Amino acid sequence: MGRFRDSGSDDGNEGAIDMSPMIDCVFILLSFFIVTTTFVEETGVQVDKPQAASASRLEKTSIMIALTAKGEVVYGGREIGISGVQPLVRRMLQKEDLPVIIQADSAVPSGLMVRIVDQAKLGGAEKVSIATSAQRGS
Repeated sequence: MGRFRDSGSDDGNEGAIDMSPMIDCVFILLSFFIVTTTFVEETGVQVDKPQAASASRLEKTSIMIALTAKGEVVYGGREIGISGVQPLVRRMLQKEDLPVIIQADSAVPSGLMVRIVDQAKLGGAEKVSIATSAQRGS
């Protein structure tokens, strides 16, 4: 014969806590922090920046373009070339008005740097800066 449960017996589930509302709250908080976080995009190459007495901190939300000693133009770890600066700046400025910061190696000829600044201005950038490191000893 089969066993029948006594209707008055304790199941043991009365003390269980429903975890789904807590998990929902955790996911809501996680999504809130992901949406409100700003991400800083680095250029992806190491550049020996020239020194300047008026050097200041870089803005967190900016378009960072690196110019290496070999003459490579790099954005986000990949080479875009001089011709890629204008479309990149134009595309990035469609989202929001960002300053363009050029991290040029100190060995880069000034003519090449001027061409990059010019391409950024043609792309619609109103504010183009050149990154420098603080002058030592002053």
